[in-house]
Amino acid sequence: MKSNFSVSTARLHLCLMLTLTFSTGVVDAVGYLGLDRVFTGNMTGNVVLLGMAFAGGAHLPILRPALALLFFMLGAALAGRALRNAPEGWSHRTSVALLMTAAGITALAFFVGFSPVQGNELLGSITTSVLALTMGIQAATAKRLKVAEITTVVVTSTITGLASESRLAGGKSPHWVRRALTIGLIMLGAIAGAAALHLHLWMGLAISAVLASAVTLVGHRRWLQENAAAGAGDSGWAGSGNVASVSA
Repeated sequence: MKSNFSVSTARLHLCLMLTLTFSTGVVDAVGYLGLDRVFTGNMTGNVVLLGMAFAGGAHLPILRPALALLFFMLGAALAGRALRNAPEGWSHRTSVALLMTAAGITALAFFVGFSPVQGNELLGSITTSVLALTMGIQAATAKRLKVAEITTVVVTSTITGLASESRLAGGKSPHWVRRALTIGLIMLGAIAGAAALHLHLWMGLAISAVLASAVTLVGHRRWLQENAAAGAGDSGWAGSGNVASVSA
């Protein structure tokens, strides 16, 4: 059956995950530059920071990166549990999980806007921990969608694939466009997040919240449209069958 959509669902999901990748760049810039050098999306960075801090690295944070790591894992575990029996592709549970991400970041934007999180150790730790929780939910949800080469939170494997499978390396450069876009967008997100800090800490979170909300809305709307189209198709077949039976 020919699709009525001008953009295929697979391509739409790719665009949505790339948008979340940009959003992660924004969030990590806010966390690292504005909240005591902690990554809330890129957990590899936190593991390295903790290793250097444990080895005696001067003035490196321990508490917030450790909490971020734990809460990211908690968010990923919660999303994995919720999505375990969900159907392949986008589903109602996907929308709920991403809505939780958007709602969490939105709440943090307001919290940061009205609270002295940069001058208070407890408030700052709460902010980075909750932000890491939402990123864990986002990452697990994106993984469930299985958009090739897109994790939304890390690009090390993407860079590796881009180089090791390039024509220079004797490969055929599969997915090179989306890989390059992923790397570029997370960098652009970091630039946007760093620039937003010149205005206020909450600005970067607000940008990320808007993007996460838009992704959730667009993805959920497409899912509803596809379900409606599938239902109409089923009704059409059922109707044809009934007519055939009456004619017989």
